[in-house]
Amino acid sequence: MGWDVWGVGWVNGETYPYTKKLHKDVLKFVSCGRGGLMRFECSNPSDFRIEADGVLYAARTLQRSTLPVSPLLITASDTATQQQWVAQVRLVPSGITLTENRTKVMSKDLKEIAFPPRNMDSQLKRMKRDWVIPPINVPENSRGPFPQELVRIRSDHDKNRSLRYSVTGPGADQPPTGIFIIDPISGELSVNKPLDREHIPNFHLRAHAVDLNGNQVENPIDIVINVIDMNDNRPEFTHQIWNGTVPEGSKPGSFVMTVTAVDKDDPKTANGMLRYKILSQNPESPTSNMFTINNKTGGIITVAAGLDREKVPQYTLIIQASDMEGNPMYGLSNTATAVIRVTDINDNPPEFTAETFFGEVPENRVNVIVANLTVTDKDQPNTLAWNAVYKITGGDPTGRFSVPTDPTTNEGLVTVVKPIDYETSRTYVLTVEARNEVPLAKGIHTPRQSTATVSIRVIDVNESPYFEPNPKFIRLEEGMMPDSTLTTFSAQDPDRFMQQTIRYSKLSDPANWLRIDTNTGRITTIAILDRESPYVKNNLYNATFLATDNGIPPASGTGTLQIFLLDINDNAPRVSPQEVEICEKPDPNAINITAFDGDLSPNAGPFAFELANRPADVRRNWTITRISGDYAQVSLKIGFLESGIYEIPIIITDSGNLPMSNTSYLRIKVCQCDINGDCTDQQHIMAAGLGTGAIISILLCIIILLILVLMFVVWMKRRDKERQAKQLLIDPEDDVRDNILKYDEEGGGEEDQDYDLSQLQQPDTIEPDAIKPVGIRRLDERPLHPEPQYPMRSAAPHPGDIGDFINEGLKAADNDPTAPPYDSLLVFDYEGSGSTAGSLSSLNSSSSGGDQDYDYLNDWGPRFRKLADMYGGSDD
Repeated sequence: MGWDVWGVGWVNGETYPYTKKLHKDVLKFVSCGRGGLMRFECSNPSDFRIEADGVLYAARTLQRSTLPVSPLLITASDTATQQQWVAQVRLVPSGITLTENRTKVMSKDLKEIAFPPRNMDSQLKRMKRDWVIPPINVPENSRGPFPQELVRIRSDHDKNRSLRYSVTGPGADQPPTGIFIIDPISGELSVNKPLDREHIPNFHLRAHAVDLNGNQVENPIDIVINVIDMNDNRPEFTHQIWNGTVPEGSKPGSFVMTVTAVDKDDPKTANGMLRYKILSQNPESPTSNMFTINNKTGGIITVAAGLDREKVPQYTLIIQASDMEGNPMYGLSNTATAVIRVTDINDNPPEFTAETFFGEVPENRVNVIVANLTVTDKDQPNTLAWNAVYKITGGDPTGRFSVPTDPTTNEGLVTVVKPIDYETSRTYVLTVEARNEVPLAKGIHTPRQSTATVSIRVIDVNESPYFEPNPKFIRLEEGMMPDSTLTTFSAQDPDRFMQQTIRYSKLSDPANWLRIDTNTGRITTIAILDRESPYVKNNLYNATFLATDNGIPPASGTGTLQIFLLDINDNAPRVSPQEVEICEKPDPNAINITAFDGDLSPNAGPFAFELANRPADVRRNWTITRISGDYAQVSLKIGFLESGIYEIPIIITDSGNLPMSNTSYLRIKVCQCDINGDCTDQQHIMAAGLGTGAIISILLCIIILLILVLMFVVWMKRRDKERQAKQLLIDPEDDVRDNILKYDEEGGGEEDQDYDLSQLQQPDTIEPDAIKPVGIRRLDERPLHPEPQYPMRSAAPHPGDIGDFINEGLKAADNDPTAPPYDSLLVFDYEGSGSTAGSLSSLNSSSSGGDQDYDYLNDWGPRFRKLADMYGGSDD
């Protein structure tokens, strides 16, 4: 029996569908003229075989029941280039046509997309845009079966001729490839594997329709495939364990920390909307709800009082984050741990364990620990209230010591930070004070034990030789030959009383140009000095040498030699820029160039420019003209030059005493230009400018700013006028004689919570003198007399009446019998009477002074004897 074959082949990325009758030879593959270099292979050699000439044969008799389900793959390989082509062959029974087969496999709900008409009637107007296909929505994580049909693409031209359909774009023929496939005959677009929205949220494909000759019969149409999000990702906390702190005794509502979780699902849907809550608290002391969390932001705050570090130093919370807006039925959740540490307050100062510490240090040593200062602190270890900070308060005027804190032991490490000379000072006595990183709590004072003394003894050692001067500066011409003597760089030994010898060596010579004599310090060259070397910065070359004495142990010192290299003409010039662009028909047809020379003037410019003699077309098409000493102009002799890249050899000569020449190539790119003279094959960045709207906005801002400044000036002038008027015209409400000025209200008194302000002006109205027994009135109490009549001011008196007003007020005050004399007690305030606490005075103010016995004042010491004599003596 025979079989119909429907196959799809890919050659160099192109798709070629075909259908053919299969008997003995089903299909023949053409090698495209490659001869015997092609090798064919079949994916099912037990049922089919393919010969070297590309003819495919059935290896055995095939029945309908033994028809292969998967397509047959034919691979063609080029044995020379290892290039491969793959063709896919699908077998169907010969009694069913391809059209019937396509109709049979098409699902009922498969969409069909028709290409928009390409060739319209000449009488119709041209369509301005193609059809827009609505996006296709495909849920992610589909379980198949695959391939899963999405849509059918059809052209009206397939009624009268055979067409082949294909799709292009990411997911089809571009990475990631193989996600979407299309039946080239029926146009059925299918998805070949599950999609992941979190990886690629949407795909943009283009569908094409061509005839069997590969000619396009329809304009391509765009297909957008959106991947619908599913709740397939749990919330993930950015940290599994969160650490926070809160001071003990914090009030409810104090912020502690914020925990954060993320969900890879779409945040615009409920799949990615998270809610937080606290599942548990450990320990549940003093209550089980010491903290609460904002369900949307994840912020944790205190909700109850009673945080006590000494009782509960740390709390552990289990935090849950759920998506689907916290719905426990449908949402996914995850948990994290929040560890909240209760911090201590600084109520214990550090105290030294000894009054005096001792140490010793060799001279000229730095970063050496001399002594360890130990302290004790009762606060919580490793907190700001426990960590000690040491400060030298005396004995170190030059700052040669510092006392950093050991972060592990909290000890003070007395360290030398500047060299100490034994010949200058042999001992140091330091005063060190210890404090915490945070101030002490209110009411806590620094004790004497927070200060200690450190005694340091200096040890004499062998000191290092030193170079003088250091660095040493010399000037030389570059290009000096090897074995040339430069200078002698010698060192001196500060240990004048020791008979020691010094030997020299090279410590740093980046370019390896120098050599030093070990005994004399004479420096010679071993290579040519080059000013243009990368090791030379600003014409300076630095080399470091070492001087070592023979003491026990030996000591050494370093010195730097700075060589200033003078320039000579040893570098040829080069053209700059090395690459330019011009138009095919340049206008103007000239290019400005200059030269770059590594040497300095006068060994650089001015330069001489000249075109090379070869190739011959250089001087035929181009000419060069010197503009100035450093610039020249390359011009095109002909009016038109084809697009391309041209290299023009240019001979450039500098102005050195011995001039140097170089042939440098100028790379010229000739391109097609627009009317503005710009190359049309490149995108140029347009210079940004300000539009009319932006200019108007700037002007409005300036006007508003000027108005604000003007209003401020007017307000300041008006304020000055009001201030001057207040100096002459005092408002009656500001008269302190007629008003009670309330400066502060402290509260908490016995009878001053709801008092009548009139008591402060007329206390005698509260307790009239008529109802008081004789001798009860206090001596400093205001006597009963009619109130004086002070003159009243008008609302706005004339400035000329101020003097009369003051004189009248002075006269009324002089005649006021209620005004106390200068030698009496002055009543500043009256707080009422009848206090249950009684009088605080030991002197009875209501009785006569003669009734008191003041003899007991003699027992209080010599300072009170005078009072006893004044009040306790006889009348004479």
